[in-house]
Amino acid sequence: MSEERVENIQEVKEERISPMKEQFGVFGIATFLYAVLYLFCMYQNKSGITYPFFVAGSLYYFYYCFGKLGLTWKKGNLFYLISIGLLAVATVCTDDSVLHFFNKTGIFLLMITLLLSNLYDVNSWSFGKTVKGISATICSAFCEIFTPFSHGKWYCKNKLSTKNSKVLYVVLGVVVAIPIFAMMAALLFSADAVFRDLGRNVLDAMNLENIYGICWRFVLFFMAAYGLVVYLEKRTLKVEEKPRKMGEALLAIPVALMLTLMYMVFCGIQIRYLFVGGISLPEGYTYAEYAREGFFQLLMVAMINFVLVLIGLAYFKASKVLKAILTMMSLCSFVMIASSAYRMIMYISYYYLTYLRVLVLWGLLVLTLLFAGVIVFIFKKGFPLFRYSLVVVTVLYIALAFARPHYIIATVNVAAMDGQSSFFKTEEFDDYYYLRSLSADAAPAIIPYLADAGYDLNRYYQDDIGGASLQDMLIKERFGYDYLDNIKERCQKTTFRSFNMSRFYADFLVLGESTKGF
Repeated sequence: MSEERVENIQEVKEERISPMKEQFGVFGIATFLYAVLYLFCMYQNKSGITYPFFVAGSLYYFYYCFGKLGLTWKKGNLFYLISIGLLAVATVCTDDSVLHFFNKTGIFLLMITLLLSNLYDVNSWSFGKTVKGISATICSAFCEIFTPFSHGKWYCKNKLSTKNSKVLYVVLGVVVAIPIFAMMAALLFSADAVFRDLGRNVLDAMNLENIYGICWRFVLFFMAAYGLVVYLEKRTLKVEEKPRKMGEALLAIPVALMLTLMYMVFCGIQIRYLFVGGISLPEGYTYAEYAREGFFQLLMVAMINFVLVLIGLAYFKASKVLKAILTMMSLCSFVMIASSAYRMIMYISYYYLTYLRVLVLWGLLVLTLLFAGVIVFIFKKGFPLFRYSLVVVTVLYIALAFARPHYIIATVNVAAMDGQSSFFKTEEFDDYYYLRSLSADAAPAIIPYLADAGYDLNRYYQDDIGGASLQDMLIKERFGYDYLDNIKERCQKTTFRSFNMSRFYADFLVLGESTKGF
C-alpha cells in the first residue's frame, strides 16, 4: 500500500472523529456539572423548590452543547420554553404525586421536541412522522449510553497523553490515593479509640445507602445526558418520508359510510331523549347506572373515531365523498363526546367527584378540541395538525396542573357536606376515607371546614396528633385528624431543597385557623 493511500485513509478516519470525542474534556466536564446539578436538585426530592432550577440548568446544558458543536439554536422556541417553565413551576406548587409524574413526563417530551426542532424542520412533518421522530430519538439516544467511556478512553490516549498530561497524572493520582487512603484510615481507626469514634460518626453521617444511591444515579444520568447529545450531534434521524402508496377511496367509503349512518341514528336518539326531552329508562335502571354504563362506551367510540379519521386521511386517496363522510363522522363524535360528558356529570351528581372523574372530563375537553383540528385538517391539508395538537394538550394540561385536581375535588365534595350544594341528588357526602387521602393541595378547602366543624387544630403541633383509626376515618368527626397527621408528616420532611408551596400553604392555613380568637 502506497504512502499516499495510507495518508488518505488516515485523513478519512480523522474526518470521522466525533466533535464530542475531540472535545471530550469540554463536554465531559459540562455533563459532569450537569449530573451534579441533577443530584443536588433531584436526589430524594421530587417536587422541591430546586426543580425549576434543574429544568433551567437542563435547557442551558443543551444550549451550551449545541453552541460548542456549532449547531444553531433556532428562533421560534418561545412556546416550548414558556411551557416547560410553567410546568416546572407547577410542580413546586402542587403536592399531588400524579401531577408530579405527568409534569415531568410533559417537560421531557417538550424538551425532546424542542431539541429536534432546532435540528430539523419539525413544523413540516406530519403527525405520524413527528411521533416516530420523538420515539426514535429516545430509543436511539439510549443506544449511545456507553459512548462516554469510549470517548473518554480515546481522549485520554490521544489528547491528554500528548497535550495535557498533568491532568492525566492528577486523575491517576486520585485513583491510586483512594485505596491507600482507605487502608491507612483502617489502621488508624484500630490504633486510637477517639479517632475510631470520630470515623464511625462520619460514616454514619454519610449513610452508605445514600452514597450508593447517589453514585448509581450520577453515573446513569451522566451517561444518558451525554449519550443524548451524541445522538443529536450525529443528526442521523431520517426525516424524509417515503412516498406512501395510497389506498383507493372506494375501499374506505363503504366502511366509513356504514359507521357514520349508525352514528347519525345514535346521535339523533341522544339529542332527542338526552338533551331535549326526558329520559325514559328501561325498567330496573337508575340514572346513575345509565350514566355509568353509557359513558365508557361512548368515550371509547369517540377515541376510535379519532384514529379512524386520521387513518382515512393518511392512507387513502383524496376524495370529496370520503372527506364529507369523515366530516360527518367527526361531527357525530362531537355529539358522543357531549353525551359522554353529560352522563359523567350526571354520575358525579350521584357519586361525587374523584380524581379519575376530573381527568375524564379534562380528557373529553381535549378530545373535543382535537376533533376540531381534524375537521380543519380534512379541508386544509397544510394545516399543522401535530403542532396544533401539541399546543392544545400542553395548554390544557398546564391549566389542569395549576388548577390542582385535589383542590377541585375537596372544594366540590366539602360543599356537599351538610347539604350545602343542590347539585348532588343523594344524601350528604360521606366518603371521608377518600377525603382524608387527598394531598396538601386540598388543604384550602378542608382546613377551614375542619375549623368550622370543631376540630382541635392545635393538636397539629403536638407530638402525637392522634390520627384516626381505620374505623374512625369513616366518621365525619374523626377523619380530619388523620388528614392533619398526613400533612404534618409531609411538612416535617421539608428542607431548603424540598420546599414546596402547596405543603407550606397547608401548614400556614393550619396555623392561621388554630390561632383565630387569640
